Parts: sequence; C-alpha cells; structure tokens
Amino acid sequence: MAARKAGSRLELEIERSRSECQWDRIPELVRQLSAKLISNDDMAELLLGETGLEQYLKENPIKQGASPQGPRQKLTDVRKHLTAALDRGNLKSDFMQEANMVMAKLNYVEGDYKESLRIYAWVGLEDMELVAAPPYKLRMIAEAFSTKGLCLEKLPVSASMNSLHVDRDQEIITCYEKAGDIALLYLQEVERAQTASIQNRSPKPGPSAPDQEMSFFLETGLQRAHVLYFKNGNLTRGVSRFREILRAVETRTTQNLRMTIARQLAEILLRGMCEQSYWNPLEQPPNQSPLDDPLHKGHSTKSYALSRRPWIYTGESIFCPQENTEEALLLLLISESMANRDAVLSRIPEHKNDRIISLQSASVVYDLLTIALGRRGQYEMLSECLERAMKFAFEEFHLWYQFALSLMAAGKSARAVKVLRECIRLKPEDATIPLLAAKLCMGNLHWMDEAERFAKLVVDCSDKTPEFKAKGFLALGLSYSLQASDASLRGMQEDLQRKALLAFQRAHSLTPTDHQAAFYLALQLAISRQIPEALGYVRQALQLQGDDSNSLHLLSLLLSAQKHYHDALNIIDMALSEYPENFILLFTKAKLESLCRGPDEALLTCKHMLQIWKSCYNLTNPSDSGRGSSLLDRAFADRRQMNAMSLPDFSDPDTASESSSLSSRPESPLHLFVTSHLPSSSKPDPITRAPAEPPTGPESPLCKTGFPAVNDGA
Repeated sequence: MAARKAGSRLELEIERSRSECQWDRIPELVRQLSAKLISNDDMAELLLGETGLEQYLKENPIKQGASPQGPRQKLTDVRKHLTAALDRGNLKSDFMQEANMVMAKLNYVEGDYKESLRIYAWVGLEDMELVAAPPYKLRMIAEAFSTKGLCLEKLPVSASMNSLHVDRDQEIITCYEKAGDIALLYLQEVERAQTASIQNRSPKPGPSAPDQEMSFFLETGLQRAHVLYFKNGNLTRGVSRFREILRAVETRTTQNLRMTIARQLAEILLRGMCEQSYWNPLEQPPNQSPLDDPLHKGHSTKSYALSRRPWIYTGESIFCPQENTEEALLLLLISESMANRDAVLSRIPEHKNDRIISLQSASVVYDLLTIALGRRGQYEMLSECLERAMKFAFEEFHLWYQFALSLMAAGKSARAVKVLRECIRLKPEDATIPLLAAKLCMGNLHWMDEAERFAKLVVDCSDKTPEFKAKGFLALGLSYSLQASDASLRGMQEDLQRKALLAFQRAHSLTPTDHQAAFYLALQLAISRQIPEALGYVRQALQLQGDDSNSLHLLSLLLSAQKHYHDALNIIDMALSEYPENFILLFTKAKLESLCRGPDEALLTCKHMLQIWKSCYNLTNPSDSGRGSSLLDRAFADRRQMNAMSLPDFSDPDTASESSSLSSRPESPLHLFVTSHLPSSSKPDPITRAPAEPPTGPESPLCKTGFPAVNDGA
C-alpha cells in the first residue's frame, strides 16, 4: 500500500514536471519510480526518450525554415528508448499514443517528414480528445499539429497534387490554427495550475511561479497561420486569426507574443484597411471582402472544430471598437503600456542588447501611435504618450524629435522649444531643427532674441548646404524685422531694419530661385519706403511662384502706394480667384472698391465677408446669446489671426510660406506695411488696428477710405 501511494505521488510529480517542461527533474523521478514499481520500465523508457529529445532541442534550437538533418548520437539514444517502449507493447493505449507522437517529432527533427506524417495518421491525431486531457498531453497534441503542418510544408507538391494545391494549403493552415488554439489552452491550464499550487502551499506570499518557456513548435503554431493567410492574399482570415489570439485570456508566457501581434494588427488596420471594409471583432468576417486577393479561392471561414477551446475574455461591459482607427488605437495603447512596463533601463554593458530590443519595440509602437492619433488630431494625447517614452529615450534622437513635433502640434510651443534644444544637442549637423525652433520663437512665442540665436546657429552650421544657409539668413532677417517692430527707439529700429535688409539680400543672393527670399526682400524694402525697388523684387517673386497670395497682396499694396488703384484692385481680384476666403485680401479689396467703385461695392464685399464668417462659426446656437456672441465680437476676438502672415516653412526649401500652420504676430512686416497706409486715430479700427507708433511715410489716398471706428462692446 505504501509503495502504491509513493508511486502515485511520483506519477503526479512526473506529470507536473512534463506539463511545466522541467526536464532536468525527470531522470531522478524516473529512477525513483523504477525502484518503487518494477512494472514501469516501459514508462521509464518513454520518459527518458522524451526527456532526451527535449534536452537536445534546448541545446540545439530549431530555426524557422531550417531543420537538423540526419541522426546524431543523442538522437540515436532517444530512438533506442522510444523503440524499447513501443516494441514491448506493455504501455497503455494513452501512453502508446504519447510514445508515437514523440517518435513522430523525432522523425521530423531527423528530417524524415513522410514517416512523421505516417505516424500521425496511424495514431489518429485528428480524433484525439482534449476533454479531461492533462496539460502535458495538450502540449504534445499542440506540438503534433504544428509538426504535421511543418512536414506538409517541407514536402514538395507533386504533379499529381496540382488540383489539390488549394486544399493542401488549407490543410496546412488548419494544422497551425489547431496547434495555436491548443497551445493557448495548454498555457492557460499550466498557469492556472501553478497559481493554485502557490496559493495552496502557504498563506504567506511566496515566490511567483517561473515563466513557462514556449517551444519552437508551440510558437510556430501560434505565429505561422496568419503569415500563410497574408502570403496567400487572404487578409480577412489573417485579421480574424490575430483577433482570436488577442481575445484569448492572457498568460505570462504569451505577453511578448501578444504585444507583437497587437502591433502587427494595428499596422494592418492603419495601412491596409479602410472604414468601408472594416468589421468589428465580435462579428463574423465577411465571405467576400475587398481586402482579399480576387484570385484567391481559399476558405474565408474556420473549417474545423475543437472539443475544447482556449478561454476568451467575455462579459457585458467589454469595449468593442467600431472602426479601424479606434481598434488600432486600442491595440497600440495596450502595446505602449506593455512596452513601458517591460522597458530595460539598465545602462550596464550586459544589458545592452536587451535595451536595444526594448527601444526598437517601443519605437515602432510610438511611430504607429503617431499615425493613429495624428489622424484623429489627438496631439495632446500623443505628446503625453511620448513623454512616457522619455524614460528610456536617453540619447535617442528619433523619440526626442517625435516628442518635440507632438508638442508643437498640441500648441505647447514653449516646451517644444526646450525639447528642440535637446534635439540640436543630439544632432548638431541638422539645420532643420534650429530653423524649426526659430519659427516657433517668431510665431506663437514671440521670443525674438531666441529666434535670432537659432537662426545664427543655422548660418554657422550650414556651410555645406547653401539652401539651408539661405533659410538661416531668411530667419535671421525675419527676427531682425520683428524686433524692429517692437523697438521703441527710432535709432534702434532703423539699425534692426538695416540688418534685416542685409540678411534678406544675402538669402536672395544664395538662392535666387526661391520666391520666399525675393518676397521678404521686397517686403523689407517696402517697409523702408523703397517702393520702386520693392516692386522689382515682388515681380521676381511672382515669376517664381505666380499664385503666392502674400506676393500678390504686396504687389497690390505697392501699386496702391503709387496711386495705381485700378491696377491694384485687378491684382486683388486675381488673387481672390485663387484664395476666395482670404480675409486680408478681402479687407484690401473693400478699401480699394470704396475708392474706385464707391461704397456700395465695398459694402457688398463686407457682406460677403460676414457670410463667410457665418459659415465658419455656428452663430445660431442658443447658448451664444450672451455677451460676446455677436458676429463682430467674434471678428474682434480673432483679428490677430486675420492680420497674421504665415511664416515660411524653413525646414522645406520647396514649401510655400502659406502652407505653414504657425502665424506671426499682428506686428509682422506685412502688417506694418498695411497699417502704415491706414489712418492713425485715437480709436483705430479694432479689426485692422495699427501699432501705437506706425512708421511715417507718404500717405496714400487709400487710407482715407478706412473702416469707421467701431466700439469693442458693440
């Protein structure tokens, strides 16, 4: 009786060791079992053969697409153990099946694929029951289906099988899908058993269970099916397979795999699927989808059933995405949290490879998050995600630069400039970074001294790239010109304007084909009241870029300064044909019309402007009935944007200035030139309000027809 109890206890220990793949313990347990029960010699042969094969595979791991060829000494010993167990025939039917499955696995390792398939057919692999099967048996069945799929892929397709090629491909995929499902079930069962064992062992918290290692065959079963679906052009089934794996209850062993699959699925959803072809994860995939290759005739639905399936997350309050960007964002946020949790932060040399892998994995997730959140305009959320990545972004330019751009898009310009300083330190040879910082300083922040320093950095470091050196002088000239608009002393203002003119001339000489350089040179000459010279350069700018709204507007203003009002109005009409909703052009048109065609025509233009404002703002909302809800109040509140001129996009020499998303202050050079022709009064127009001390110059009759003064509270 005692021997029977001891044997039963040893059998349980052996079963547990096989389930958790603790092969080092098996030989000692087998020795103890043989000493207690002599009738277990055949079982011992099976266990020693299985242990020898697993230890060999651990020492000589198989790589995808390459299998060891020919027997080796250790494999010869494995075959002897398995043959001894099978030849005597004393094993029970269940253990006989296990011995044959181990033998089939051995044949695959040795390269005998046909014999491996013959054994699987003989033992009835397709009919094996999963109900009440112990975890180690689930692992063996999962590895058997995976091995069968590998054998079918290895064997060439004979000429007689051409008509069955599609069915053969589907059979291979089915083997991998079954292997993956049973592998998930096995890992869930093992983790549940380990958790229960730890909880029952002691009420005090003890060491956590060791992570289960995933063998080559289990990993192949989980990852190979969707690869073949995508290879065959069946994107619908590939996406469905991804979702099936992700819906399964998570285990510690599958965490890295789940993060990889989530990232891959998110990439497919963002780049390969549109909203019209999307179906939510709880629906059945469509039988026909534009995602799939029309020449592919494979099955679009699952063609097999299992007696036991892996547990999946269920419940009434589970969130289900309804469109592709939403699902991709959910997957990426989960992946981002896992990447942050598992980030390797240690800087010691031994962890260098792990740190590089962790960083690469996180970078891919953040790049995809940039795409997903950028489509939704959620730049605030993107900047928060990238800020969490800073803990492992030491000396990593890409993440720092992404962080700076996200802060810019979120409107956090001051923080963006600080991050751009770090980017300049990491990559001092890149001239686009200080140009971007200079643009931010001149635009939203109005940090002219900082903008000047950034522009000088570009000028100093761009000797080998003349196009960027020209952009540096252009930025330097803009900073001087904007500083001149803020200067309170006449002498300082003239000195800064002279520096700005020299910088613009240098930029134009370096890149005579850049319309921006010619335009800003003309603008600075106009501010300095050198009208004929300004006309020459603005015409050069229009020859280089004929549809530039700023150049057309400046030409019209210069013509009006020379009292050619009808020509100026024709230029404005031509510009408005390209930019019909440009308010700066419409304001100038109204002033010119009041002079050339009478106030009735100007009034029609003003009504047209009000209609545009009404279409841009919902003025019928009952909640807007309070103070500040009138149309004029809205116009006054946004007059800074109307009078603002876009700064040039320094980072791209071929991009026009109006494509920039950042605007200068109302005291920009163009605004100064416009307001220098407007009347100065104790109460100027609130929409086109001039500076406190506008530059003096010849007064144009156009300014006598300005808008009447309107109270801010009207």
